[in-house]
Amino acid sequence: MSLPLTFSKPCITNPSCSHLQPWIGLLVILALSISGLNANADSVRYQPEVNKLEPKTLECDVAVYGGTPAGVTAAIQAARLGKSVIFISFNGFVGGMTSGGLTATDLGEKESIGGMALEFYKRVGNLKGFKPSRAESLYRAMIEESKLTLLLNRPLVSAKIESGRIIVIGLQSGETVRARMFIDATYEGDLLAAANVSYQVGREPSSAYNESLGGQWQQISWKNTYQFCRLPISPFSDPENPRSGLLPEIATDPAGKPGEGDFKVQAYNFRTQVSKAKDRIPFPKPKDYDPGRYDLLARFLNLNPEVRWALNYTVKPMTDGPVQLRNGDSNNAGSFSTDYVGGNYQWPDGTYKPGSFKTIQSPRRGLTVSLPKLYEIREKIFQDHVNYQQGLYYFLANDPQVPEPLRKRVKAFGLDPGEFPGTGHWPHQLYIREGRRMVSDYVMTQANCERECIAQDSIGLASYPMDSHFCQRVVVEENGHTTVRNEGGFGHPCKKGPYPVSYRSIVPRENECTNLLVPVCLSSSHVAFGSIRMEPVFMILGQSAGTAATMAIDKDVPVQQVDYEELKRELLKLGQKL
Repeated sequence: MSLPLTFSKPCITNPSCSHLQPWIGLLVILALSISGLNANADSVRYQPEVNKLEPKTLECDVAVYGGTPAGVTAAIQAARLGKSVIFISFNGFVGGMTSGGLTATDLGEKESIGGMALEFYKRVGNLKGFKPSRAESLYRAMIEESKLTLLLNRPLVSAKIESGRIIVIGLQSGETVRARMFIDATYEGDLLAAANVSYQVGREPSSAYNESLGGQWQQISWKNTYQFCRLPISPFSDPENPRSGLLPEIATDPAGKPGEGDFKVQAYNFRTQVSKAKDRIPFPKPKDYDPGRYDLLARFLNLNPEVRWALNYTVKPMTDGPVQLRNGDSNNAGSFSTDYVGGNYQWPDGTYKPGSFKTIQSPRRGLTVSLPKLYEIREKIFQDHVNYQQGLYYFLANDPQVPEPLRKRVKAFGLDPGEFPGTGHWPHQLYIREGRRMVSDYVMTQANCERECIAQDSIGLASYPMDSHFCQRVVVEENGHTTVRNEGGFGHPCKKGPYPVSYRSIVPRENECTNLLVPVCLSSSHVAFGSIRMEPVFMILGQSAGTAATMAIDKDVPVQQVDYEELKRELLKLGQKL
């Protein structure tokens, strides 16, 4: 309950009211504390509040949609090269996951980072471990320095296409933006879909691109990682009675066979900023808290006393997270952890079709549902993720089913009181590890990551291991037991070092759209995207996209016809590593 704090404005602002001076600071602290205690899942939302404005058309050379790090660098680069730029963010923030909680930066090989990405990390003061609020402030400062136009809380609602070109895009505010070049820097690929560009969602079968990591049940990575310590944990509500039904958070749909594809995407979570400080915010109890949804975890926690709980990453036998808790960015780390496995299948484009397939499916084109409807679907998924992850923390810290020593260790942590004050200290950005993936004339695959196939039109390097979080949690038969296992995770190194990302992979097919670049949801297999999908790489590709968009304008050519040798020379001048 909020306490009514009322005091005379003249007394607070008038230095002569000395009798109140000692109390002012205390009142401010009390107000902030009450605000923090009242903050909960209701205060963090996916959809922003949008102010309806008088309809008008804004014009520019380059329009960048998507407030991710790729959007920031693309917009700034085009502005630095003298173009008029409108940078549009879906919500009230810029920086995506880098300002939304992911500060344990997935670097790969740091020597592969150049250009504006390296500039950002130098200015923020560290390659990793910085505060999300510091990243947001720096991005805002860099945007202000470039003198571009920033539009916040402007969800996309439509795109007008003529002769294979985007003419204008419509925003929920009522404004439209007309530009010569457009850049889709969203995590989901919403603009490319609105522009009727081909894309895929989910996992290709391994045969599609001859990928050993492709499809379901790959065998070369993560065999024993976060698999409930390979214990014969029963998936049934009554452990001895299959007719009692499955425990919550286990898929009812059967998994496919090894190598088959499906429409599942790797799990999402929030990268919370956690603290052991005395003023930490206790893990909140979400309003729709249901301890029953963690029954599988409770069973695992009490199944075998030999299991050791690391509260961190671990691959040792008979150890598990079950979550990562440390000062700063805390990620998924366990068999049943902060990743909400199976909770995100409709997020990319609003649809999901169960089942598996042996041959690659035809690309999709266009919007499967309207964007406003898609945002409603995503809001429900977003809130379900908030409820799941907040409930998980609360369960581990308070539920009597959790062994008391583990409860005590979890309770020593809480949310960082200095981060995300406007959303109850909970991150405003859900970690969208994978959305749509464009299909263009060049598809990045595992062969690129392993340097068996090298793109000759490099616009930047990637080097992080091919990395996918789990895509499904399913019932299996193992060693004579009906049990439960996670599927879809892998972490396989790019053993030959950094590899080039193709320019052709960030531009659509020329017969689909000639004035769009896509540096985030680029043309890639699920496997290769697992390596490319890192925030430093997105910054690199965003800057290259901004450069290419400018060159396409200057030469008056489609983005597919930008002279690569000229682009290469310009990128090298910018300090990009190619």
